[in-house]
Amino acid sequence: MMFFRKKVLVVAIGLCFCLSANGQETAENAAAPAMTVGVVTVVGKATGPLATRNVLTSVDLLDESRIANQAVSHNWQLFGQLPGVMLTQYGQGTTSGKISIRGFTGEGEINAVKLLIDGIPSNSNDGMMPYLDLVPLLDIRTVELVRGTNDPRYGLHNIAGNANIVTKIGGNYGAVRLGYGSFDTRDAQAALGIDRNGFSQNYAAGYQRTDGYRAHSDADKSSFSGKWFYSPDNGTSRYGLIVRHHEVRADEPGFLTAAQARADREQSMPHNATDRGTRRMDQVALQAETALANQMFWTAQVYHNALNDHRYVTFSAEVRQQERTIEENHTGASTTLTWRPTGQLRVVGGLDTERQDNASQRWFTKNEVRLSQTRDQQFDLNTAGGFVQAIYKPVDALTITPALRVDRLTGNYTNLLNGRVYGINDYGLIRQPKLSAVYQIDDAYSVYGNVGRTFQIGIGTATYKVNQTSDLSPSINDGWEAGVKFRPVSGVEGRLAVWEQYASNEARRKMNDPANDAENIGETRRRGVDLQLNVRPTSRLGFWLGAAVQRARIVKADAASIATQGNEIDHTPHLLYNVGADYDVSDALRLSGSINGQSSYFLDRTNTGGKFGAYALVNLSAAYSLRKNLDVELQVRNVADRYYEYVWHDGTQSLHAPGSPRSVNLMLTSRF
Repeated sequence: MMFFRKKVLVVAIGLCFCLSANGQETAENAAAPAMTVGVVTVVGKATGPLATRNVLTSVDLLDESRIANQAVSHNWQLFGQLPGVMLTQYGQGTTSGKISIRGFTGEGEINAVKLLIDGIPSNSNDGMMPYLDLVPLLDIRTVELVRGTNDPRYGLHNIAGNANIVTKIGGNYGAVRLGYGSFDTRDAQAALGIDRNGFSQNYAAGYQRTDGYRAHSDADKSSFSGKWFYSPDNGTSRYGLIVRHHEVRADEPGFLTAAQARADREQSMPHNATDRGTRRMDQVALQAETALANQMFWTAQVYHNALNDHRYVTFSAEVRQQERTIEENHTGASTTLTWRPTGQLRVVGGLDTERQDNASQRWFTKNEVRLSQTRDQQFDLNTAGGFVQAIYKPVDALTITPALRVDRLTGNYTNLLNGRVYGINDYGLIRQPKLSAVYQIDDAYSVYGNVGRTFQIGIGTATYKVNQTSDLSPSINDGWEAGVKFRPVSGVEGRLAVWEQYASNEARRKMNDPANDAENIGETRRRGVDLQLNVRPTSRLGFWLGAAVQRARIVKADAASIATQGNEIDHTPHLLYNVGADYDVSDALRLSGSINGQSSYFLDRTNTGGKFGAYALVNLSAAYSLRKNLDVELQVRNVADRYYEYVWHDGTQSLHAPGSPRSVNLMLTSRF
């Protein structure tokens, strides 16, 4: 708590300094530190719950103009357009990759991003993000990314921030896209919206089949989404049903040794010949929102997520093949109430709960024939939480947002191999105070600061009292951020922020552990500087730049690994960046180019195995309107055909997954 009080003082001092400046009244969104990648049109006035862009921290919005035209195999690749996001490309069939932010890694050991789809919690039990691929690409309206520790709306997995995939609800539209590209990749998508007399229907479907850029990496996947909403009173209320389904089947090319990867990055070794995976996901939700009065707005939802994952994997020639199955059923509900008594004060409160029924099984196999079972686990994890948040404007230029969130967890774990049952660690009431503020100096500059607390619990069976009699405490993450958003001249907008996040007793999953256990790292500190800049010198030409400089260190190692004290946390690049330009040559022809990359990282906490993972990739695209509502687009990724890779260490050697070589995709899109 002392850390939190010190950071509150830092923010308060900064705000007192800013109050000496002369402010002018401008739109609230202009002062908020949120930034948009793409073109957004905002119409109407604020009547419902607070929008994500009003969270007073580093928020980025990826608009539909940057989504619908992308030739991607997986939705997590869309986040590569946002600054400070690390993409970890496993390249292993259904286990393709994930995103991470704020110095956390994509290894699956600590999953620090809360994923939502239309506000529906969508992480798997361990915090991973398989549900990202649940949404057909043409159905996505916006991707919202919130960084930091001060957003009180979510608890579990909201360690470093959250990401919300916002899809299309309402509207009249139609779109069909056909694509063909390298590695015999075939893609077909369609979306349809029908909105009449207060009743809206939205449908989207997608199918993709590819031979993959490596041997033994064939994949095919399909997705469907249907949404039906009724608005009986000119949009003041809305009630609806959401149904989504996704399934994928993919071969796994496996990992290569360093020598094998350099000799032939497209090969797959004989021991991976029978590695493959299938995954099915479903999501159903009932949502409601309504204005209870002129000053109050209520939302509620109930939802059910189902995940069925089946995988055969062989990590190297020296180990046996494993069969892995995961079955998860998560059922939850949430509600919020927004009260706007005056123009200077708004109060938001919310409650949420989720009940998880999870099963995880593993076997040693040979060519998909079971030899012996190594895991048979069933575990329940139940969460209940609530928050209250006030948004107060003592003067037009200043907004202050104090908040408090409290979470409680219950559950049991049963080891079906021996019949033993274990209770969850009694984490107690996990209190998470937060404070945010933004001050608009003038039309061109606003400064903001925030402090907040989030939490992490044990991963897998480490959530339960398996190897101890006393209860473990949650790992507390205290963070702060200070930044400035600037628009010094017309056509130039940017944001600069410094941040830090300190964890009291960080835990990480033991990868490839039959017991599904975790280990303590110790006290950790992550800090960094984020820069984002958008420049539009003319109506036809635009540039963007995003960069994150970050460090992640173990400041006080756990007693079992004292030699790692002071070392860097593995798989954390010091630099992440993307830069690009768009140019409308004419009303019909549009050109775009970008470079994205990162620096290298250590493979483990000893920091002794060398550094890997650095890359810089160039992507180009050209789109031409053949006629009204009919576009053809050519995209070339990794234009220079640069070698890049994801690398990890299995305890004896480094294992490499080469990234995609140069690829070309041609797409034809019709809108009606």
